[in-house]
Amino acid sequence: MLPVSSVKDRSVTTLEGLSQTNNELHPIQKAFVLEQAAQCGYCMNGMVMTAVALLDSNPHPDDKAIRDSLHLSLCRCGSHARILRAIKIAAESGLVK
Repeated sequence: MLPVSSVKDRSVTTLEGLSQTNNELHPIQKAFVLEQAAQCGYCMNGMVMTAVALLDSNPHPDDKAIRDSLHLSLCRCGSHARILRAIKIAAESGLVK
């Protein structure tokens, strides 16, 4: 969590801002849908945004890197295995920058 003042004059992308041209879902979002990774919705925003940040900095993460990046995101419903698979699918798709 950050105070708004700490991002003054910086670009901030929200979950809604991930949409591609023609309102197409971001590859991470597509992978989450494909893997049915969203169950209760408690963690989805954080998991998706964390996955995007991970793949922006490391387009080909191994399983440990994926798990390490998600260590602060709490999944309460047990979708964690599907979330991990979704991130791997998005990484392997080559569609994420």
